[in-house]
Amino acid sequence: MAPMGIRLSPLGMAVFCLLGLGVLYHLYSGFLAGRFAFFMLSEPAAAGPETPRGSAAGGAVDLRELLAVSVLAATRGGEEVKRVREGNVLNAKAKGKTREGAEEQLTTGDLLSNRRMFYLLKSAFPAVQINSEERVDTADQETVPWDRSIPEDIKQKIQPKEVPAESVTVWIDPLDATQEYTEDLRQYVTTMVCVAVNGKPVIGVIHKPFSSFTAWAMVDGGSNIKARSSYNEKTPRIIVSRSHAGKVEQVARQTFGNKTVIIPAGGAGYKVLALLDVPEKNQEEADVYIHVTYIKKWDICAGNAVLRALGGHMTTLTGEEISYTGSDGNEGGLIASINMNHKALIEKLPDLEKTSHK
Repeated sequence: MAPMGIRLSPLGMAVFCLLGLGVLYHLYSGFLAGRFAFFMLSEPAAAGPETPRGSAAGGAVDLRELLAVSVLAATRGGEEVKRVREGNVLNAKAKGKTREGAEEQLTTGDLLSNRRMFYLLKSAFPAVQINSEERVDTADQETVPWDRSIPEDIKQKIQPKEVPAESVTVWIDPLDATQEYTEDLRQYVTTMVCVAVNGKPVIGVIHKPFSSFTAWAMVDGGSNIKARSSYNEKTPRIIVSRSHAGKVEQVARQTFGNKTVIIPAGGAGYKVLALLDVPEKNQEEADVYIHVTYIKKWDICAGNAVLRALGGHMTTLTGEEISYTGSDGNEGGLIASINMNHKALIEKLPDLEKTSHK
């Protein structure tokens, strides 16, 4: 017997086709709806130029823009520092003691500069972590707008470069050399901003409020300052903190010879500038900068970045790189140089490291 065939009626064929179309509709409608929703949600990412970059966690930060606003922040903070000093309204008071027992001073200049610098940077890059020497009082919160303009010298020397916002830490020192500021030793005073990426200093800004001189540099980018061209490595001029001159002098003379010159000075920013070509009469010149005790990272980060950008070095007294993440202090002292054999300098100064943790 021949096999029995199964034949569908025209109505059955129509029902079968409709069922197939229904299955395809359900499969692809969800996919298409998801793609449409993704497209709609992605549109804000293409916002206009007024949207701050790095405004949300996971966003990108343009280091050239961050350099531009860092220069502006240091300058604006310097305006407050200068205004308070010239108006003689310091209202200086002790905020505590250093590890060595010296009184740390706090002035109106510190506070007003800190507020101006912090909120300018925070308004421009709200997702970036900012560490400052002074405490930020939320009661004094203000919006300090940035017009997003980039100075021509930065445009010409620095190319845009984006990094993840979460990798960036900004260190600001709203008034370096506060003690000297209260003594009216204005040449030592600076305001500073440093940008570290994954703990490495890449942008440094050092501003001198009373002369309006500003040094800035970006690692693998460019700078507006150069290293000095002449050094004497055999009998270097060593710049140190005013309070540490006695500690360093004896060891330095034993190491480098009796002709070694010790230069006591205030402010970490000023001391780094002493290693560079600064066109100012009241800026002293040195070959090596040494600090033999604990020091805060906002004091040294900007100088470290500037030196790195120019091919120089700033390390602990044992030659270790200083990381600008985690705690706000550097325990190992520091030695800084440029256009010199940094490793040889460290080998000459083994005894200084013993005093760095005191």
